Amino acid sequence: MRELGALRRLDVDRASSRAAAGLAPRAEREGLVDVAFVEVQSPLGTLLAAATRRGLVRLAYPNEDRDQTLEELARLVSPRVLEAPARLDGIRRELDEYFGGQRKRFEFGVDFALSRGFTQRVLRATARIPFGSVSTYREVAERAGNDRAYRAAGNALGSNRVPIVVPCHRVLHSGGGLGGYTGGLDRKRFLLSLEGVL
Repeated sequence: MRELGALRRLDVDRASSRAAAGLAPRAEREGLVDVAFVEVQSPLGTLLAAATRRGLVRLAYPNEDRDQTLEELARLVSPRVLEAPARLDGIRRELDEYFGGQRKRFEFGVDFALSRGFTQRVLRATARIPFGSVSTYREVAERAGNDRAYRAAGNALGSNRVPIVVPCHRVLHSGGGLGGYTGGLDRKRFLLSLEGVL
């Protein structure tokens, strides 16, 4: 009897998986997906990438809670959030190329919807730091409009929702020290090493 129950559950799970697989393409066709997301394998672990029509809005490290990340997107961007891998194929490909050492610049757009004011200006300034280069917190604050606000620039970088792509790992202390990093200093060292800085 237990075996029969287990088989029925397996059939229900398979049917549910097939239905879910057909849902994303249909929702995309009908314009019902405002935020598409997918998991991306990387040397830093499994990343969660989410994009709107404007571009990548969120890239979460493995230590960030997936459900909380998706809830935040539903609350702050749109409740129409759905796993839709096809929409993020280009983003996944470019991230793979970056981690494989074949890409120095991302071509897809970034949606800064999760940041405002000075924080957004800091992130936009950081997004312009070229591959293989570094900047300081003071320089980024100056590019964002206030060279004395370097501590605030550090806080803004600590809230970066699109790490790697908005390369806050390229921002160091004036004396050359690594400073902090949302993903942890080991990840910052890895990314700087990948780019030939360390």
